[in-house]
Amino acid sequence: MSPRRSYDQYCSAARALDAVGDRWTLLIVRELLAGPRRYTDLHADLPGVSTDVLASRLKDMEREGLTTRRRLPPPGAAYVYELTARGRGLLPVLEALGAWGAGELGERRPTDAVRAHWFALPLLRALREAGAGEGLVEVRLEEGDFHLYADARAEGEDGPVYGEGPAPGEPDARLVLDAATCAALGRGEVGLRDAVRDGRVGVTGDGTAAKALREG
Repeated sequence: MSPRRSYDQYCSAARALDAVGDRWTLLIVRELLAGPRRYTDLHADLPGVSTDVLASRLKDMEREGLTTRRRLPPPGAAYVYELTARGRGLLPVLEALGAWGAGELGERRPTDAVRAHWFALPLLRALREAGAGEGLVEVRLEEGDFHLYADARAEGEDGPVYGEGPAPGEPDARLVLDAATCAALGRGEVGLRDAVRDGRVGVTGDGTAAKALREG
């Protein structure tokens, strides 16, 4: 195991970067906010990371108390990685970082990878700002489906923040939109209520979130 790196500065920002400042670490957190993930699943959703670097980062994150590793019971019998409470506490950090970098999401480059669930964090913020941050929301994009928990669990305190695929049960709202609209919401160029009113986001469902968006 490599020695722990440190800036050796008596500063909270420096201490935080000691733990999460390495390349890929915060993106691993982004993936684990969806709940426990197998190594192979993490590697598939982190295009560009080598197997050696991913293994090294996961070991470092476990040492820093950000993640734990456990074995699933049969018939799964696979090891999964999941965030600790300290790791889940990075949710607002990732949301703020995503908002800060949203202006860089211009036209998608030919070399850019994309996964539908990468839009979950900006959509969580957009739902809160629209006053619809409650319940289970299913999102349908051309790139795929994902779901998110726009309620207390979205604060990262307990359970997954979002997940790949359709909602595990009847959602409070279903949203249909495209990646360009997701990027515009993340940049703050349009609010979610306005996007619904303009027909850029389709909303169905009878839950509180769906009603709040349609009444906007």
